[in-house]
Amino acid sequence: MAQLQTRALGSTGMEITRLGFGSWAIGGGGWVYAWGPQDDDDSVATIRRSVELGVNWVDTAAIYGFGHSEEVVARALRDIPEADRPFVFTKCGVLPNPAGAMEPNVRSGLAASIRAELEASLRRLGVERIDLYQVHWPPTDASVEEYWSTMLELQSEGKVRAVGLSNHSVELLERAELVGHVGSLQPPFSLVKRSAAGDVIPWCALHGTGVIVYSPMQAGLLTGAFSAERVAGLPADDWRRRDVEFQSPRLEANLALVEALRPIAEKHEVTLAAVAIAWTLGFPGVTGAIVGSRRADQIDGWIEAASLDLDVDDLSAIAKAIVTTGAGEGPSLPA
Repeated sequence: MAQLQTRALGSTGMEITRLGFGSWAIGGGGWVYAWGPQDDDDSVATIRRSVELGVNWVDTAAIYGFGHSEEVVARALRDIPEADRPFVFTKCGVLPNPAGAMEPNVRSGLAASIRAELEASLRRLGVERIDLYQVHWPPTDASVEEYWSTMLELQSEGKVRAVGLSNHSVELLERAELVGHVGSLQPPFSLVKRSAAGDVIPWCALHGTGVIVYSPMQAGLLTGAFSAERVAGLPADDWRRRDVEFQSPRLEANLALVEALRPIAEKHEVTLAAVAIAWTLGFPGVTGAIVGSRRADQIDGWIEAASLDLDVDDLSAIAKAIVTTGAGEGPSLPA
């Protein structure tokens, strides 16, 4: 198995690789935030390829395919020797809408709901303890003090190794921290969605909270594989068809930013995806990035981001391209 550089994930006690495997898309189609149909055999092969190349953590969530993603992760890891098995991170607090699979998800932070979700995730994942358990989105039926207390109780009971939050603001992080230390945060962060660099990532750096950013390739937009025609051809149940970043006028700005990355990718002899991911890893406070893939060969296209150091000229060129294209919002340079 290959070796990748690791960093401490805050105070959780885990040393994780700079890149982790993201399991959102492998949940399959037929639900409101699906990426279209997905072959489970391809998903298993893709996860195993990432582990072969040194990735030592997999991130999933109970809501991805209504539990299907967790089941696929379990299948992929089942035959991997225990010594080589990656950490398993999952999330709770988002539930299917009783009104239908394509309706907006329900967010719950009630203690009974979180505990029931945990037991279901443990069964699907086939593990006795989850390495990192995260509240996926701020619930609407409980205060942060309530649901964060429940998460800390689960940790003290030994059912989870560490607990964290995902998609939470600085205000909510502050309130949670008063209840008990926030071990990790999972915010969206990419060359397009840069806002986290101006608020939650610095907060985490100041408080010793690990940060694992998601969608560093902006759901595939920054890979160089997209065009207006490809967006139009996405499956009907692919959530990206409804996302503003995949629609005019933002789509054109985002694609122009991708083109500006090509000279940097050529300079370092890496893919556009590797440049986009490495840019997020260059921000102080970022521990690692969650990178999703649907085929094993895609892993080889971004794994180099783990060791790619963008220099001052690269960062300046990217910052200039951000201004020129008008893509996204948020800080354009690491502090």
